[in-house]
Amino acid sequence: MTLGKLLLTIGAVLMLIGLVVSYAPWLISWFGKLPGDIRIEGEQHFVFIPITSMLIVSIILTLIVNLFLSKP
Repeated sequence: MTLGKLLLTIGAVLMLIGLVVSYAPWLISWFGKLPGDIRIEGEQHFVFIPITSMLIVSIILTLIVNLFLSKP
């Protein structure tokens, strides 16, 4: 893939993510609220480690990349 096509693809994906976040926030409201995500709250600090959410995102992205970039 040439650099121009790569930049166009990255731009299109970022635009799609921006549209989802702006106009359909309920599609990503699950992020960080799954069992296995660690939230530690104190009086003056907050630690958030989205382990389960990132595993699901990783699996979905792996499937998408393998579908579009696999060669027959």
